[in-house]
Amino acid sequence: MREIINPKTRREVDPRAFLSTVGKGRKVVSFHKKHTIFAQGDPADGVFLFKKGKIQFTVVSDDGKEATLGILSESDFFGEGDIAGQLLRMSSAIALTDCALFHVEKKALQDAITLQPALAALFVKYLLKRTTRYQDDLVDQLFNSSEKRLARALLLMAHFDNEGGSQTTVPKLSQETLAEMVGTTRSRVSFFMNRFSELGFIDYDLREQLAVHSSLLNVVLRDDDGTTVSQTR
Repeated sequence: MREIINPKTRREVDPRAFLSTVGKGRKVVSFHKKHTIFAQGDPADGVFLFKKGKIQFTVVSDDGKEATLGILSESDFFGEGDIAGQLLRMSSAIALTDCALFHVEKKALQDAITLQPALAALFVKYLLKRTTRYQDDLVDQLFNSSEKRLARALLLMAHFDNEGGSQTTVPKLSQETLAEMVGTTRSRVSFFMNRFSELGFIDYDLREQLAVHSSLLNVVLRDDDGTTVSQTR
């Protein structure tokens, strides 16, 4: 007989505590840099959350062409497609750095979302934020220059989109990968990266990391006539 839970006596679980502690269907997994976390076509077996690290999403078309979809890091979920009914992974996730991840099995997360409104609200809020990000990416791809798209990609990787501070270093990506992300050529990426470096927007000389400065926002906010939005409004 199924247990009936009285909502007035049910104990609420702190959603962030649930998503950061080991328990039934929840465990910490580690991956070394460049290791595959899951591959396109693998069975979808749950959601991942970051404890530390960064991962790169890639997708391969039927004719073998590979594209980079984006970079995710701390405060992000990924692999949530199976909650929406996906049986197979639609992309590959590869560790850009050594990663410690929290894995929540599909059933454990579904049960928790059903019983805990606070967790459900947190998850929905994140999914809405992700959807808005995809919409912004599409607008960026359709209407902005490749220079602005590259600047925005670097700023997002450095978390300049988050309130309350930012991190200014990101793992170095190849110029081919950056070109895939912004939809341009490697030679154009090389030209823009050199110019960003000359203007002091980035520090490209670090061994394995790239330093991104808030002044790079000037490129994103700049109008076609060379002025910035902040100067004209």
